[in-house]
Amino acid sequence: MNKIVKLEYLKSIFRDGMTIMIGGFLDCGTPDTIIDMLVDLNVKNLTIIANDTGFPDKGIGKLVVNGQVKKVIASHIGTNPETGRRMNTGEMEVELSPQGTLIERIRAAGSGLGGILTPTGLGTIVENGKRKITISNKDYLLELPLKADVSLVKGSTVDEFGNTCYKATTKNFNPYIAMAAKTVIMEAEDLVKCEQLRKEDIMTPGILVNYIVKEAV
Repeated sequence: MNKIVKLEYLKSIFRDGMTIMIGGFLDCGTPDTIIDMLVDLNVKNLTIIANDTGFPDKGIGKLVVNGQVKKVIASHIGTNPETGRRMNTGEMEVELSPQGTLIERIRAAGSGLGGILTPTGLGTIVENGKRKITISNKDYLLELPLKADVSLVKGSTVDEFGNTCYKATTKNFNPYIAMAAKTVIMEAEDLVKCEQLRKEDIMTPGILVNYIVKEAV
């Protein structure tokens, strides 16, 4: 199967109301080419799961500014004032999850786990509506897995099968996000032949990747 496709091909995958997980940290390691396509496509009522909502003019922030997002699940939103404004006016729902908890919830979905137990958030608004479990006289919150219809991931070097290497901090949450969706789309900064990527450099195995697009330059 040829996984390398044009952006035009991907348009048929997306629809209103989808849950989309997006890699990156403050637009570092974020698949901006695919996000720009989503802005042009103008799909609506999206639930976005990501570490943050970027900046108003970069990455995930463009989807927020364009009014395409119904709900965000993220660890912080402070770098994008538009996210905060829409949250305060009720235009968009924001669920804040502590960063470590957020990525563990994503990892749990990718690993087939029923959830994770963590003391983080006890005694704060984070625990509202969540089940509390006591083990060995210590309280934990049960945090449920997070999964998506589609995961958008950015890889530094990607071979034709989807095996992926991430450079430095562009790795961030991308490997975990690539595990937690029905469909995984990899945006490749550098697309190479299978024999050109050393096996020991592979961080995301190609078996997880459904489609590959080349980053716009």
